[in-house]
Amino acid sequence: MAIVVIRQDNKIELWKNALQKADNSLKVYSYLEDHPKDEITMAVTWKHPTGTLANYPNLKFIASAGAGVDYIFEDDSRPKNIPITRIVDPFLAGDMSEHVLAVIFAHLKNLNVYKLDQVANVWGPKEYLRIKDVTVGILGLGELGALTATDLTKFGFKVQGWSRSKKNIEGVATFSGANEQQEFLKTTDVLVCLLPLTTATEGILNKALLSQLPKNSYVINVARGGHLVDEDLIELLDANHLSGACLDVYHTEPLPKSHPFWNHKKVHMTPHYASVSDTNSVIPQMVENYKRLNSGEKLQNLVDSDKGY
Repeated sequence: MAIVVIRQDNKIELWKNALQKADNSLKVYSYLEDHPKDEITMAVTWKHPTGTLANYPNLKFIASAGAGVDYIFEDDSRPKNIPITRIVDPFLAGDMSEHVLAVIFAHLKNLNVYKLDQVANVWGPKEYLRIKDVTVGILGLGELGALTATDLTKFGFKVQGWSRSKKNIEGVATFSGANEQQEFLKTTDVLVCLLPLTTATEGILNKALLSQLPKNSYVINVARGGHLVDEDLIELLDANHLSGACLDVYHTEPLPKSHPFWNHKKVHMTPHYASVSDTNSVIPQMVENYKRLNSGEKLQNLVDSDKGY
């Protein structure tokens, strides 16, 4: 029995070394090196090349190296009917909350606009907003969304959230289901998307939904690029219905240089780095699950395959 690490970045050796440091009895391979594919029972993966999971005839479970698992479900060639786990990392949620807070404060005080003015040698004081002036709406009240909402209330923001099923979060007005979505949107001045990407949420940030926000609302997408219909966002920005957007995630990453987001003055971008799994924090979860797999115990942080998260 052995573990294979499958990633498309420069972090394969980092994860191999961290797994072996946590337990030197583990046999861990990179998918890029020669290795005994029939011995692999666990795949630790992050945005693996489509089809690579199908190379392991004795694979027993797939461990996402992050909180997201949408990329696994998108690979139709993956082994079916085996468990999938995700990372539950306290640092991940905290980092996300801090990023969202930073983006919102930059929006309130026009910091992104002033940076553009600086580059253009423009001295242009502008009216700013205060915390009391805006209602922040969180789309998705899972672990990341719930903590972000709670942290925002500590700063005095009026916060509301929408999710598929009803949630109760102290200090946060919560909405759920299709029947309550419009009510949630019409009073949201800053919309933060923290939904999981599923067939039900793909393309949810479209013209029909975003048009329900009040005029001059601001959009923050820190979930997945697949949630956003890019051309719809640009249309509503150009029509001055939305005042701006800050995006951390995209349909293709890195974002192609020809994409209109690069040069749009109302679109502010970060390179999918709002919140990154801390290796030292998450490796123990993976080692524990590997031991559970071998002993026949229930795995931790299992994904619901029917829901897709």
